[in-house]
Amino acid sequence: MKKYKILPHTADVRLKIEGTTLEELFEAGLQGMNDIIKKEKVKVKNDGGEFKSVEVVKKINLSATDTTSLLIDFLSEALTYSQEERAVFTKVLFSDLDEKNIAAEIYGQTVDDFGEDIKAVTYHEANVVKNNRGNWETVIIFDI
Repeated sequence: MKKYKILPHTADVRLKIEGTTLEELFEAGLQGMNDIIKKEKVKVKNDGGEFKSVEVVKKINLSATDTTSLLIDFLSEALTYSQEERAVFTKVLFSDLDEKNIAAEIYGQTVDDFGEDIKAVTYHEANVVKNNRGNWETVIIFDI
């Protein structure tokens, strides 16, 4: 039961994410971030031709001191790849994930434009915990 919800924030974008497993939590974070940056529009090049999307695959291998830092680092790396490749990553396959380590591949498609420019994934309000239902959850603030 992975899920995310974009919450109101005065200057940035606030995202609450939840998952029954760490995998679901990380997937919800990636999906929520990409929902913020992607732009729904007709893909047309400046020369009038049709935009051709290309699949992009990137590896992510990280270690951190705690789960919160690991999630922020994972989303930050995915955001960096999004900006470098002009791509939106919508799928993640984990080869290893625990509370301090991640090895995964993220899969996405190039896009012609982004809807929102995220400058950074912040630690403000981030604190990965298990809630009273036994699910992993946190809030992520994206600097836009």
